[in-house]
Amino acid sequence: MSATVPVTRVLRFENFELNLHAGELRKRGVKLRLQGQPLQILGILAQRPGDLVTREELRSQLWPADTFVDFEHSLHNSVARIRDVLGDSADVPRYIETLPRRGYRFIAQAHDVDTQSPEPAVEPKDLRPVPAASPRRNSGLQLVFALLFICAVGFAARVAWKRFYPSDAPPIHSIAVLPLDNLTGEPTQDYFVDGMTDELITDLAHISSLRVISRTSVMRYKDAKKALPEIARELNVDGIVEGSVMRVGQRVRITAQLLYAPSDRHLWAETYERDLGDVLKLQSEVAEAIAQQVRAQVTPQQQARLRAAVVVKPEAYDAYLKGRYYLTTQFSTKEPLNSAKGYFEEAIRKDPGFALPYWGLADSYIYLAFFRHLPADHAYRLAKEALRKAMLLDPNIGEVHDTLGLLSWRFDWDLATADKEFNRAIILAPSYSCAHEDHAIFLAFTGRRDEALAEVAKSNELDPGPSSAMAETATFYLLRDYEGLVEAGRKGVASNPNEWVEHYNLGTGYEGTGKLMEAVSEYQKAIEMSNGDQDAIASLAHAYAVMGRKAEAANMLRALEKKSTSAYVSPYTLATLNASLNDKRRAFEFLEKALQQRSPEISWHAKADLRIDNLRSDPRFENFLRRAGLLN
Repeated sequence: MSATVPVTRVLRFENFELNLHAGELRKRGVKLRLQGQPLQILGILAQRPGDLVTREELRSQLWPADTFVDFEHSLHNSVARIRDVLGDSADVPRYIETLPRRGYRFIAQAHDVDTQSPEPAVEPKDLRPVPAASPRRNSGLQLVFALLFICAVGFAARVAWKRFYPSDAPPIHSIAVLPLDNLTGEPTQDYFVDGMTDELITDLAHISSLRVISRTSVMRYKDAKKALPEIARELNVDGIVEGSVMRVGQRVRITAQLLYAPSDRHLWAETYERDLGDVLKLQSEVAEAIAQQVRAQVTPQQQARLRAAVVVKPEAYDAYLKGRYYLTTQFSTKEPLNSAKGYFEEAIRKDPGFALPYWGLADSYIYLAFFRHLPADHAYRLAKEALRKAMLLDPNIGEVHDTLGLLSWRFDWDLATADKEFNRAIILAPSYSCAHEDHAIFLAFTGRRDEALAEVAKSNELDPGPSSAMAETATFYLLRDYEGLVEAGRKGVASNPNEWVEHYNLGTGYEGTGKLMEAVSEYQKAIEMSNGDQDAIASLAHAYAVMGRKAEAANMLRALEKKSTSAYVSPYTLATLNASLNDKRRAFEFLEKALQQRSPEISWHAKADLRIDNLRSDPRFENFLRRAGLLN
């Protein structure tokens, strides 16, 4: 009686045969080296030719829910391995098509063939005697085999080199780091994952040969369903980094992958894992690896910077990221700014040797002063002390030099030092968009129009989003270019309609071009959205006074004077209100108080503010500007 022969399922496509039972892939009968998850994925796709197989379906079939693994990284690597074995291309696929952010489709014709597994063939023995080889022939054969071995090694080396450094790899000169995915399963950890995205962008921004898109621009794509080529076109980049963060206890795992964005071509992927205290080193390793993959020129100084990351106490880093979250998302409102300040102070208490929280604390004080939530002189002293400590710990943080530039300009009124610090910040962090934005505004303040607009263009390249739009409106305001301010203000409101500062700037542009009714409407929106910002109130009062509604302007002045008995009201703001009502004596009294308090509004408004234009012909005003160091 003969034994039952097992039935084996074979999927055949072109020259390939995929044996699902045996777990083998062959090409023209030759077994190929493909196994494990890549082989399983190929089987799933090939059994459904023409159908979209979603990422979620693949995950549910291959990675159980309780498995601690970076699914996206493993899936991309598996598909890349399949393509490598099949000789396929993501750009012009013959077998596996990528549907960005959705899944994959097997596009070749696959035939399902049922066949019986034959018994292994028995090779007939050659019974002819083998002639003995002469010593000379043995020597010749050894030489041939040695040469063949050398050639094989050389060929393998060339194959390996091309695999990791393909000659046809597209050049990447600009890059965007998309918001990393939160794989912790806890929405409460979003601040941590967003902070990791921010820090990776910051590390890459120090590489001068690479244009890196800012945080504010890429955060618009968090949870977005757009295809990568579309995102790349909108951000004008040729490289995209995406990935994920997994945090379990005191361990952090980052997976990053690099794609050539126009064609969604996968170039590189890697996973890094460290203790939370080593997270700064982890981020630097990822940034350095990305720089190597895009073949960016990294100076010895930049390389040393990437490798100089310090160990930080986990609880301090956690508090620092919470502070950055509040500071970067709600920088003009008192409560979030106070929350940011509190978290930075907590980070400093937990790790006094960690430099970055001092920088964050200084920024918190500066914005609290800028938006009149704290007296300027008090905030200035605290910010300067925080920056001094940051510089002692690490003098080469470009972001710290940018903040020093702001302090030197807005509080010290030391324009030469401010210019030097802004330039130093850009040298240390060439893609740090805030440094370009702040420098553009400063250059406009000093009347260097062409240089200011060039910096605006650079900041727009790095940050084609709301933050850059705000910097552009500020630049046109300080240049007193009201037509340009209206155009930029409209774009700013369109890109960031919930930010009161954008409405305020647009209102100023309308007033400067004589469109008072439109100006009033925008000022009113700014007051409502800011919960009564003093500057917006003063601008609305000025517009009312120009329109002849002086009684309403006077009521607004009295309301702010009453408020000043229980809360801080900027003397500069009160000066503009009195100037609007043509009370020059009182206006100059409050300008004197603003000078004594070193009010940051002086170094912002004094040379451009249309609310005090009726004071400019008075000799006292020239004396005021000279004492503030603002005369060229």
